[in-house]
Amino acid sequence: MALLGLGTTADASNPFSAKLNAAFWTAKTIAEGGTGDLFYTMNKETAADDLGLTLQTGYVTKALVGLFGSDRFRLVVSADGSAFFDGLIVDNATGIVDQPRLPRFKGYTNYDNYVAVDTWTKIGINNTDTNDQGVFDAANNHFVAPVAGTYLFGATLLYKVNSSTNARMRGRLVLNGSTEIRGSRGEVSGAHASEATAL
Repeated sequence: MALLGLGTTADASNPFSAKLNAAFWTAKTIAEGGTGDLFYTMNKETAADDLGLTLQTGYVTKALVGLFGSDRFRLVVSADGSAFFDGLIVDNATGIVDQPRLPRFKGYTNYDNYVAVDTWTKIGINNTDTNDQGVFDAANNHFVAPVAGTYLFGATLLYKVNSSTNARMRGRLVLNGSTEIRGSRGEVSGAHASEATAL
């Protein structure tokens, strides 16, 4: 049989074609002489070839799942069927998971921030070493969450004496410029050494 069409016409590009609302596969039971297991196997000729599932809306590809151009497992998404983004990559040799579109940044300030005694002062973080997906706005000194979720933040403050070594350093992270994030406040209460003491 060269072509098989169920509810639609098969052609050379799609020698098996089915138009239906549901499909069901079940394992042949041990009582029926089977093993009770069920495997659906797909195979490609070489690692450089493609193997996967194409998910479409209105015949426009929105997601690809499989092995594309290598033996690494990939989940790829698209808005228009032409530009694609890797959401998830699993290295088949190590099992290490990569999230290429993960929002993350590492920022720093390239000048001394003056902080008056007993005054909360926003530290100007105006540069980044990394800024994946452009989530950190250096011009306005803030991170903008691209999607709702849980995010992990950390910060390091380095003390530099201005006029008095008796000043003590404390810091905190705030949400939307005013609400202190629970558990983020810290303080160094012991003696400080200029450009050495860090919080």
